[in-house]
Amino acid sequence: MEPLASKIRPQGLDDFVGQEHILGKNKPLRLAIESKTPFSFILWGPPGSGKTTIARIYAKSLNIDLHELSAVSSGKKDVQKIIDGNTKILFLDEIHRFNKAQQDFLLPYVESGEIILIGATTENPSFEVIRALLSRCRVFTLKKLEDGDIKKIIRRAGIKMDNSVEDWLVSISDGDARYALNLLENTQKLYGKISIDGLKDASQVHYDKSGDEHYNTISVFLKTMRDSDVDASLYYLARMIKAGEDPKFIARRMVVFASEDIGIAQPTALVVANDVFRAVETIGFPECAINLAHGVVYLCLARKDRSAYDAFNKAMADVEKYGNLPIPIRLRNNKDFLLEDGVDSNLPDKIKGKIYYKGLN
Repeated sequence: MEPLASKIRPQGLDDFVGQEHILGKNKPLRLAIESKTPFSFILWGPPGSGKTTIARIYAKSLNIDLHELSAVSSGKKDVQKIIDGNTKILFLDEIHRFNKAQQDFLLPYVESGEIILIGATTENPSFEVIRALLSRCRVFTLKKLEDGDIKKIIRRAGIKMDNSVEDWLVSISDGDARYALNLLENTQKLYGKISIDGLKDASQVHYDKSGDEHYNTISVFLKTMRDSDVDASLYYLARMIKAGEDPKFIARRMVVFASEDIGIAQPTALVVANDVFRAVETIGFPECAINLAHGVVYLCLARKDRSAYDAFNKAMADVEKYGNLPIPIRLRNNKDFLLEDGVDSNLPDKIKGKIYYKGLN
């Protein structure tokens, strides 16, 4: 039986929800799809944000054979099977799981155009994709879906539920549409109707480092650190380590957390997180688990503040909204700048006086 997530998957851009910054009107990826422009690219974003759907919509627009492989379970032999001298689109999910030799193998085919590569990854391509391959691909960054996006998607399923239940499902999904739909489908199969208790019971799954729970667990791990819950954070850290999770994957998330959630409230958090990451790279398992635990406790106990991160997001929203606004003349002309009294805004005129950063929370 076809899974619910697959059954209601969008078939075209008009049905796609979210990612307006790359798929909205006159945005780069939408223009590429509408103009049927063939090129290789990498989709970098969180789970359930639409990477597979975008790849299929793009392939459909080009009317070129699409072959889908997962780097978790595939290798060079699987790629060789699709090579026959004709142009093919290869959607390689979790491309970061391909090692250097496997990525090197793709190079001549991408270079010649025999393979139009669409890579999908939850990891920063700059770290996980070799430079030669990365230079031949455009990178599109996908954002975590907003709560409103998730609501639109789950309502397409046509499954009735109370507003409070829908809100709970949206919250637990944390921007992951696939997780929301899978949990919704499993709950209906188990209990017939959708309730918060039913959703809670159906969400109890085992950790699988190659599947969705890999991302669910790291998400919960970060949430418990955000809540300054040391014991819970150590538990989820131990759970990931026991399952054989990549310690660098955990350490990278901790580095991001140090700036995103702690920020200027305790700037040394970033120093500690970076040192933990370097220790993980140098020492490796099993000893680096001690370094991770050290860092987790420190980050949990640190004061939390997102003011710098929130301010950056507001500034980025204006950049996306207005584009490259003219820089004030006084900043482009040093002679005139010396004559100013220092009162004028350094921002472009259209957003003059805008305040993004409001200080510590």
